[in-house]
Amino acid sequence: MTGARPFAGIEDLLAKADSLWWSLSEEDWLEAFRAHPKIGEQKAAAAQSEQARSWSAQEQSGTVGVGAETKAALAAGNQEYEKRFGFIFIVCATGKTSEEMLAILNRRLQHEPGTELPVAAKEQRKITRQRLEKLLTQ
Repeated sequence: MTGARPFAGIEDLLAKADSLWWSLSEEDWLEAFRAHPKIGEQKAAAAQSEQARSWSAQEQSGTVGVGAETKAALAAGNQEYEKRFGFIFIVCATGKTSEEMLAILNRRLQHEPGTELPVAAKEQRKITRQRLEKLLTQ
């Protein structure tokens, strides 16, 4: 992104971020996924900055205080998803309840492995866009 500067404004920056995201390799996408905690959890597989941890907690606020049954279903679904696809379940969680995220997880478990990676990448793109907007408007 630093090489793409200067930006004409926020929309230009977001458009270039999108373009850059879609130009990355699958391994780059997987690296980005590892920087997120699993839905319903607090700790990512890879190190996160304090700001990223804070944003993850805000984004996943729909899982706070969730019932034991839903929490267990999310944990089991996360495990099944990772076993099936080889990476964690990524969803743009902002504004979603734990039940909505569980329903999305269950729908996406029906995808074929080759179909799911681009779906997860689209969700990561949404998360990145939201975080860039937060960063630029703070």
